[in-house]
Amino acid sequence: MFSKFFSRQQVTTDEQQIEELLTRGVDEVIQKDSLRKKLLSGKRLRIKLGIDPTSPNLHLGRMVPLLKLRDFQNLGHDIVLIIGDGTGVIGDTSDKDSERPMLTEHDVRNNMRSYFTQAGMILDMSRVEKKCNSTWLHKLTYEEIGVHANQFSVADFIARDNIRRRLDAGKRVSLREVLYPLMQGYDSVAVRADVELGGVDQRFNLLAGRVLQEHFGQAPQDILMTPLIAGTDGRKMSSSWGNTINVTERPEDIYAKVMRVHDDLIPSYFTHLTRVSMTEVASIEEGLRAGTTHPRDAKMQLAHAIVTVLHSETVAQAAEHAFVQTFQKGDIPEDVQKVTYVDGVLLVDVLLQTHIVSSKSDFRRLVREGAITHKTSGERVGSEDVEATVGVYKIGKHRFIEIV
Repeated sequence: MFSKFFSRQQVTTDEQQIEELLTRGVDEVIQKDSLRKKLLSGKRLRIKLGIDPTSPNLHLGRMVPLLKLRDFQNLGHDIVLIIGDGTGVIGDTSDKDSERPMLTEHDVRNNMRSYFTQAGMILDMSRVEKKCNSTWLHKLTYEEIGVHANQFSVADFIARDNIRRRLDAGKRVSLREVLYPLMQGYDSVAVRADVELGGVDQRFNLLAGRVLQEHFGQAPQDILMTPLIAGTDGRKMSSSWGNTINVTERPEDIYAKVMRVHDDLIPSYFTHLTRVSMTEVASIEEGLRAGTTHPRDAKMQLAHAIVTVLHSETVAQAAEHAFVQTFQKGDIPEDVQKVTYVDGVLLVDVLLQTHIVSSKSDFRRLVREGAITHKTSGERVGSEDVEATVGVYKIGKHRFIEIV
């Protein structure tokens, strides 16, 4: 049916692989016994994951369910990856303490432009059903939406922790937000999902899929939920907070950013963002606890493993070499980006045009923190309107640019 145009591998029923899939980095499985039984039976399952294009780049937080999706793919199951160009306009507030602004269709289209390509850094996209949920959501009538909505009560929606907190605090909750779980739930109906993956914050939305599937005479999907991981500053990884490590960044930048994460995140990152064996992860965690493993060494192994997942062992070795040369030995990278500018151009304009900084406010913050240094002269940039001069600049801890 859906998958007949995709190359298929035989479904694997190895008990050890299945048990690791159901337990490694998993917060909750709804109908765990049911899902385990299906996996052991050799039945080919349809595994669904939806991602809303809220920003142009997928970050490591998105990598968590994508890696779990790859685990299912490696067992031979059919993968359905949905880009939420329909749901993205409405906006999910599952993990938000305030109302998420609506995105325009233009924003959504721009953001999603390379999502499938980025997902291909983790998945074998030749064996993935690629969907956009506007295909079916935009066709729904008010009457159909009314029938879907009739399966739920307002009490169901406001019982959610973050919605209850907002209401108790007198914050606005728009009716638009009530629509989102219906839309995500209907996605499961549209693709006839057997299993849906999602973060723990998605619990209500994931359960909505089961409710709507039963209404439409389908067997309710099983659900596998993964935790939310922390970003480089210890808070939940989020594009809006700027604490992300994006999969599109240069391998050496990913490596360097992983080296900056809090030491207490090392075991979690190993568990959720790599496929280093859990036996080895437990050994690393014990070494950190006992003081026999230095956090720096553990993070170098972690950064190497993450870059390997996204690229290859060879690329990871090169990224590690660049890190050692640049940060441990204090050298300037051999492949530092070179740009040519005429006299009188402001440094901020150079860094913006080369995407070294994301905005003028980002540049101003770096200047205030004393994080921009002219390596050639050794002087720290102390003014926001300084002109660019010939030489190598170090921006933050791991970005370099040479002006010629």
